Amino acid sequence: MRAVITGASSGIGRDIARALVCRGWDVILVARRADRLLELKKELGTHASCVRCDVSHLEECLKLHEVLQQADVEMLVNCAGFGLCGYFTETSLERELEMIDTNIRAVHVLTKLFLQDFMLKNKGYILNVASIAGFFSGPMMATYYATKNYVVSMTGAIYEELRRRGSSVKISALCPGPVDTEFHQVAHVRFSSAPLDSQTVATAAVDGLLAGKLFIIPSVKMKTLKVIKRLLPDKTITHFCYTFQKKKR
Repeated sequence: MRAVITGASSGIGRDIARALVCRGWDVILVARRADRLLELKKELGTHASCVRCDVSHLEECLKLHEVLQQADVEMLVNCAGFGLCGYFTETSLERELEMIDTNIRAVHVLTKLFLQDFMLKNKGYILNVASIAGFFSGPMMATYYATKNYVVSMTGAIYEELRRRGSSVKISALCPGPVDTEFHQVAHVRFSSAPLDSQTVATAAVDGLLAGKLFIIPSVKMKTLKVIKRLLPDKTITHFCYTFQKKKR
């Protein structure tokens, strides 16, 4: 059993790799930072291999799939991604477009290509790392929330398509709240509530994916937020999101 993990050089991606190896999987670690990948490969031993790839570039996504088509991959974990905080009129357009390429286009392209392979074999797993943000509009992090909305919506649609076709291929979206990773440093935010440990989130992600769950939300608090969203008007929810995000700056 072999899994491809993007964004494997740190945080949730790194800990998902560890969790899978503990379950007997081989992992192909994918990220931009080759030094981090080699460090993790050394830790995981013969169960790991590395591919340096910047998934924000379309041609590199296509090349990654091409290179790995003969590797008998049975799982894809789309974990590469980042956020950005600030008023929409003040944040960097260049950085936002890079975020869209990483958080949306790369996930879209790799999901489609590997899913087509998995469908031919009628087996395989895809885990798209989204966020609880994917169920909300996020003032102060408008682009990030929008990218995760895309991932949540696309994953849900594919899940239903697979179910209707009686496919054995499984797809899930991991939707955590704050997690103790490098995310907050890159996004220039501070946590307004205690973050979850990334190892805990990774374990829940792997367990949920293998169990065939659609949305994996590894926190009672975040599950409660999702329920509250159904009960209150969208404008009220967005007002609360603004207040919450403002505290992160």
